[in-house]
Amino acid sequence: MITTDPRPVPPEPGAVPAARELFVRTVEIDDVGDLLAALPRADPALTFSWVRRGEGVVGWGEALRIETAGADRIAAADRAWVAAVSAMTVEDGVRLPGTGPVAFGSFAFSAGSPAGGVLVVPEVVLGRREGRTWLTTVRAEGAAADELGVDELGVDELGVDDVGHARVGATARTLSPTPVTSPGEVRYADGALSAREWSAAVAGVIARIRAGEVTKVVMARDVVATAQRPLDVRHLLSRLAAGYPGCWTFSVDRLVGATPELLVRREKGLAACRVLAGTIRRTGDDADDLRRAAELARSSKDLEEHELAVASLVRALRPYCASINVPEAPFVLHLPNVMHLASDVTGVVDGALGHPSTYRTHTPGGSGPSSLALAAALHPTAAVGGTPTPAALAVLAEAERMDRGRYAGPVGWIGADGDGEWGIGLRSGEIAADDPHRIRLFAGCGVVAASDPAAELAESEAKLQPMREALV
Repeated sequence: MITTDPRPVPPEPGAVPAARELFVRTVEIDDVGDLLAALPRADPALTFSWVRRGEGVVGWGEALRIETAGADRIAAADRAWVAAVSAMTVEDGVRLPGTGPVAFGSFAFSAGSPAGGVLVVPEVVLGRREGRTWLTTVRAEGAAADELGVDELGVDELGVDDVGHARVGATARTLSPTPVTSPGEVRYADGALSAREWSAAVAGVIARIRAGEVTKVVMARDVVATAQRPLDVRHLLSRLAAGYPGCWTFSVDRLVGATPELLVRREKGLAACRVLAGTIRRTGDDADDLRRAAELARSSKDLEEHELAVASLVRALRPYCASINVPEAPFVLHLPNVMHLASDVTGVVDGALGHPSTYRTHTPGGSGPSSLALAAALHPTAAVGGTPTPAALAVLAEAERMDRGRYAGPVGWIGADGDGEWGIGLRSGEIAADDPHRIRLFAGCGVVAASDPAAELAESEAKLQPMREALV
């Protein structure tokens, strides 16, 4: 099922979306400093982010919305994006990844989840890469720029410098977003299961694994936080980016987090994935953490879990690539709260394989799957579902006793040429649509035969730490 909605005028039921009425313009501007600090609004439904180490894209407003549902939700969104982009009028004087039309998206973990999937084209996108900064505006043809709220960025005069770059005058001096507010006092409550109930459920899953029913199951749990004041998504984003700069700090349609795991990036015909599986908590003592990192690298339980996750991803990626590079052994990724076994898998996207796609692979005459189509093929990986995947998904659905919503589903962005970046929606929370004070936090752990329920509970608490810290 696909629902499209170009703003501000919604289409008649069953009508083709009026994407042809959208005019997209990207210009290079002076550096605005912190991208997240430029976000003008607190609304988590209309504030978008994909930022890592100060680079990436942020956006606000809504020019076009594509909603999907069901087992085909990700691929259906990809097809709808092709149609939408083909009808837009685009002026892109920068031509970097993230310029021109950009849609931010997030998708439910499970096919049957009512959370479905969404792609949103913001009215304004601000980006930075390799020392260059740009501004993209999306409007109905004939609409004035000030209708998009770009005056909130100080975009009152556009000029052209002596090398032909459009520049925004006095941008840094005239940024005037609304004040960011902190959550105030935060209360926590159990989600679907209490800590004791979840540990018992993990023990039951371990018994099923040892009985040979499955090899690995990723068990998630949720915790509900209620803040004294309405949640300002910019506060959460700034805290996450400051505390976890090596992660991708994201916000899409009320889902906010900082994921360390890249499901897939497609750029100029190359695909890149980061697989994380196998975790140990940090202590804060450097010497002890080095010892624990060495333990993680030798742990048969964690190495087994990691090997299953990498093999699952490679099997899913292989049909789309002419060649794939898989490292011989994982490395230990150090994050402020935990350490993971990590593997960076890369591949050359093959446009000659005849996949149904209109996206060029940046090779002569080549076409191939977009970043979103690759995400559809890869999701769910063993790192967030289990092995073998169909059986593991059935076990976790029964044992977790909750709908994950868009937690652990693909989240990221796609550009007009199909390139883009999609992470896995981990270390995240979903702000309630009906109560801006409430957010549902998530964490998950890979369970194998050698797992211990108490250790898995401790690991889940460590993985909840980033979102708890963001709510301070």
